[in-house]
Amino acid sequence: MVIKDKDLKKRSIYVYLPTVEMVRSWKKLAAKSNISLSKFVADHVENSLAKEENKKGYQTRAELILILEEKDEQIEELTKENRMLRRLSDNLDKELGRYRARPFLEEEFSGIRKYDEELVQLLKERGTIDSDHILRELRISPKRTEHVKAVYAQLENLRKFGLARPTSRGWQWHG
Repeated sequence: MVIKDKDLKKRSIYVYLPTVEMVRSWKKLAAKSNISLSKFVADHVENSLAKEENKKGYQTRAELILILEEKDEQIEELTKENRMLRRLSDNLDKELGRYRARPFLEEEFSGIRKYDEELVQLLKERGTIDSDHILRELRISPKRTEHVKAVYAQLENLRKFGLARPTSRGWQWHG
């Protein structure tokens, strides 16, 4: 963007500081803040004037930096808490999976076996679905062998009751 010479002169003022050391100091502070010397001086003059006028709701750059630091700390704490809650949730999901899988893994189990409603619903909705997609849809990792065995035991029981049957393309609801 090209600024006309007259426009630039209208917006310019000349400031003479008491010492050369003060000029160096201001230049260092401006560079440290990653802003031009003009912006540095304008910001600090505006901050000073606003404080003198006691503007309500006006916050200096330093105050805003402190607020940002506090917010960063809050974000960090909430991120840690979020990670912890996710781990707890994952652990509870695993424990629930083991609890639900137990009746299908123990041959001597006596009592009522509750079938995974998601599995039955999945078979009903999809018509035919292969084993890999069943595990993926149920969010079961193939590495969790107990859970995989429990799903296959449920499928096998559904087959015995005539509610599902294996086909060349996967499992098919037949109920």
